[in-house]
Amino acid sequence: MAFEFKTIIEPFRIKTVEPIRQTTPAQREAAIRAAHYNVFQLRAEDVLIDLLTDSGTGAMSVYQWAGMMRGDESYAGARSFYTFQAVVQEITSFKHVIPTHQGRAAEHILTQATVTDTSIVPNNTHFDTTRANIEMRRGLALNLPIPEGHEPATLHPFKGNMDLAALARTLETQREHIPFVMITVTNNSEGGQPVSMANIRGASELCRKHGVPFLIDACRFAENAWFIKMREPGYADKTPMEIAQEMFRLADGCTMSAKKDGMANIGGFLALNDDALALRCRNALVVTEGFPTYGGLAGYDLEAIAVGLKEALDEDYLRYRIRTVEYLSERMTAAGIPTVRPAGGHALYLDAKSWLSHIPQSQYPGWALSNALFVVGGVRACEIGSVMFGLQPDGTEKFSDLELVRLAFPRRVYTQSHMDYVCEVLLYLNTVATKIRGIRIVEQPPVLRHFTAKFEPVGGVLIEA
Repeated sequence: MAFEFKTIIEPFRIKTVEPIRQTTPAQREAAIRAAHYNVFQLRAEDVLIDLLTDSGTGAMSVYQWAGMMRGDESYAGARSFYTFQAVVQEITSFKHVIPTHQGRAAEHILTQATVTDTSIVPNNTHFDTTRANIEMRRGLALNLPIPEGHEPATLHPFKGNMDLAALARTLETQREHIPFVMITVTNNSEGGQPVSMANIRGASELCRKHGVPFLIDACRFAENAWFIKMREPGYADKTPMEIAQEMFRLADGCTMSAKKDGMANIGGFLALNDDALALRCRNALVVTEGFPTYGGLAGYDLEAIAVGLKEALDEDYLRYRIRTVEYLSERMTAAGIPTVRPAGGHALYLDAKSWLSHIPQSQYPGWALSNALFVVGGVRACEIGSVMFGLQPDGTEKFSDLELVRLAFPRRVYTQSHMDYVCEVLLYLNTVATKIRGIRIVEQPPVLRHFTAKFEPVGGVLIEA
């Protein structure tokens, strides 16, 4: 009997539970005020549904926990490193695997070894820590997304793609200033949108033509592989593992936050083919992270990542995860709530610039929406807009093309009823959207200001009565 059921169930059973403390709007309003209207400064216990990030917030499997018990904590040459290295090399085929405590550490080590004050680093779109690490070296983090990437409502199967014509011009005119080119999969800053294999191959060919290293920011490589399987001709019959391996074969190295598609709570790595560059990076690793066979991680972390990298490529898991975001996106579209479309891989991105069009960009509509989302429903989300990207290295303000609010879904943590609750909160917000007021910055640091800046609502209230 052949019958296909439409409901995609969670491909796991719940074995351990963590309680969620119920709160009232009044309690949440007091909490956000005490946090200076910065959701990053909230206590996690005050949050009902935490969609701030999918980085390191997932639930590990029984196989990962079992692997952790096998962790070898030897300072040098631990068995766990070689287990970890074998999995990374199976997926990426890169010669040198350098473990780090998380992705930004890999970025830091890479940029310290390659970027100077005359450097230009092209990317489809740099995310916050990548950009910050380049700018800390006084280099230019150059974003080259396709035009559709800046159009939230435009439907395009691979809106995360790099503008290859713009990359070609940059390589032709600025070759001597480019230490490497990077492509981020999926493209987080542009709505969690995927990059096609054809686009990765095109960027790779341009880099090889000009003799420039080509690297992948691989945080969500498994999700990107799934989108290629679903959307790109010629890949429907390939496994996510096969697609991922093809992606990495087109590159000279990668940075990776294993807190995303490594399915772990901490960890990352830098993987390279260049012997000389790898040597410089390992030397920096010893000074800043730890010995080359642990790199700032415990042996049990390396074991958890080794298992998680394989689990992230499981087709049942990927089908369920991507469908969760699609489900929320469809509900928002039906209600007329503007989002980045089509749905991204790891998060729902609300188009705050369109939804709260009464709030000028100088009053940060994305930040205002993230505050309102928390007060109304206890849902914590993250602004991807002018607060995150507007502060320039010279201290001036440049408003972002996009004012988004990202609801990022931790892996294997929340159920369908949690998603329905989030939908209900968003649908209610739609009825009071015009009453949400803007936000001003009271105090800010010079780098990555969104983490620690202090804010206050314009007029003294977040949502008018």
